[in-house]
Amino acid sequence: MELDLHQLDLRYEGLRKRSPRQERQLAASLLEQGQQMPIVVVAIDGGRFVVIDGYKRVRALRKLARDRVRATTWAVDEAEALLLERLMRAGGEDALEQGWLLAELHERFALSCEELARRFDKSKSWVSRRLSLVKELPEPVQAQVRAGEIAAHTAMKYLVPLARANAATATRLCAAIAPLKLTTRQVGLLYGGLQSGTDKTRELILATPQVYLRACEAQRQPEAAKSDCQQLLDDLRALAAIARRARRRLEQGLAQRLLPGEPEEVARTLVEARSATVALFTRFDQEAGHAG
Repeated sequence: MELDLHQLDLRYEGLRKRSPRQERQLAASLLEQGQQMPIVVVAIDGGRFVVIDGYKRVRALRKLARDRVRATTWAVDEAEALLLERLMRAGGEDALEQGWLLAELHERFALSCEELARRFDKSKSWVSRRLSLVKELPEPVQAQVRAGEIAAHTAMKYLVPLARANAATATRLCAAIAPLKLTTRQVGLLYGGLQSGTDKTRELILATPQVYLRACEAQRQPEAAKSDCQQLLDDLRALAAIARRARRRLEQGLAQRLLPGEPEEVARTLVEARSATVALFTRFDQEAGHAG
């Protein structure tokens, strides 16, 4: 059937994150080929329909100034429809999306953690962890993940642990980095700086993260600019320093404090280190005496 867009209730739009690139591609496809797949809806009172699946298609049609959409109706209640749609996607969502859906089912439909675990065929702790994830991550950060401004993987890896320690700092960092479209590695550098830096460094990261990232990049440049000889000398100096440090540990009686099984492991590793070092010296002697 066909529905007018104003008949749609979009109450579950926030359960899925957005991808601006995918939505641009979908809009182009709809413009060229028209709507190929119907959206999924459930009928409610007043001649309106709750959208269960197809939010990207609805947004794309609106951008194209269309006022109607092809839809198919499921004759089940909303909670069952949400569960069925999730099962049909076969795990295509990440932990944050799972948490959003679980929170909706838990709060709107009063499904207990035990019931959710049974419906999702998971453990109660799996449900609890994802519900906690949604509660721990500040709402402004979740909104930026939903909008596709911050990758869900980045949020899971760095912003969740940061929010656990300081929600206000996580929110400030998110607001600062969202327009920059940073990679996960770059956000990791910022997270590391917040964890280990001084108060001045932390304020710099939160106020102007791009300046901190440029400083980190500048520190890496001299290493890349070193000649092959200089890099070899650095390696040899590091090797000598490590050997001196290990010798001092032994001179301070470390061997007598080793636990059962550790002396054998140390001996095996020492044999490997000796073999690698002898091979290095042998190679150097060969190269030093080579006339060519």
